[in-house]
Amino acid sequence: MDKHKKKVFAISGSTRANSSNEALLKSIAKLYVDEIDMEIYNQLDNLPHFNPDVRDDQVSETVKDLRKKIVQSDGVLICTPEYVFSLPGALKTALEWTVSTTVFTGKPFAFIVASGLGEKAFESLELIMNTILQYKIGDDAKLLIRGARAKLNGDGEVVDEKTVNDLRKIMDSMITQIRDTNCL
Repeated sequence: MDKHKKKVFAISGSTRANSSNEALLKSIAKLYVDEIDMEIYNQLDNLPHFNPDVRDDQVSETVKDLRKKIVQSDGVLICTPEYVFSLPGALKTALEWTVSTTVFTGKPFAFIVASGLGEKAFESLELIMNTILQYKIGDDAKLLIRGARAKLNGDGEVVDEKTVNDLRKIMDSMITQIRDTNCL
């Protein structure tokens, strides 16, 4: 890993193989190959259901690994679909496993909801991050992409110019957050 590149831990909220959300994350990684090293987390479906009775010293290795990857990153990016007017259960489980920790404290963060519509998942993720995890998200650090599949070609590449520009805007914001955080 190039030590000048920033490490972005990316979580796709979809567990579907070849999902639009993972394709968007891969597109971002290509656009910013000279500036970031992006790790796309693909273990959501391996996380156990959240159980508040499980103490932090009793959590599974997959939960410990998720938390560790968040802590070790320079920033976290979530890209998720909307399922049944909400966040996918697997993504919500992952976020629930971070509630009793400080892994997001001071961590540059951005999110994308890429779905058919996506408004409810967008509202839900913003509410979780702002209220439960007490993380304030600036307008440039969140993006709603409606009709996401139509903005990708058969190879999973973003072909919609407005979407490319929106992705650049959110990532430029995140990279600025990372640089500002590292300068403190």
